[in-house]
Amino acid sequence: VQLQASGGGLVRPGGSLRLSCAASGFESDYYAIGWFRQAPGKEREFVSAISYAGSYTYYADSVKGRFTISKDDAKNTVYLQMNLLKPEDTAVYYCGADILGGSGYTLKEARNYDYWGQGTLVTVSS
Repeated sequence: VQLQASGGGLVRPGGSLRLSCAASGFESDYYAIGWFRQAPGKEREFVSAISYAGSYTYYADSVKGRFTISKDDAKNTVYLQMNLLKPEDTAVYYCGADILGGSGYTLKEARNYDYWGQGTLVTVSS
């Protein structure tokens, strides 16, 4: 199983980025994907998640209305479109997979994820 996160970079406040999480090696499609982020000196925090079928999406209050999570099953890839970025969005972003499918509650806890990608750095600065 492998999760490959990409798309990070340097962007000015108010700008946009789209992160990708490409999944491979899963025995079935029954897994949920979540995005978390970790800023220097802080704990990893939940950002967004999408259910295995894409029917349900979840967002942290801090990103609601600015970030959108989606998935392309044909490419086994989950995207995180980030708009109106703020300096406080600066962090390493990680995608994780919950092979039990997850729920609106469990997907917000990093300890419930079974696999993690390597992380991609997002820096929001002028």
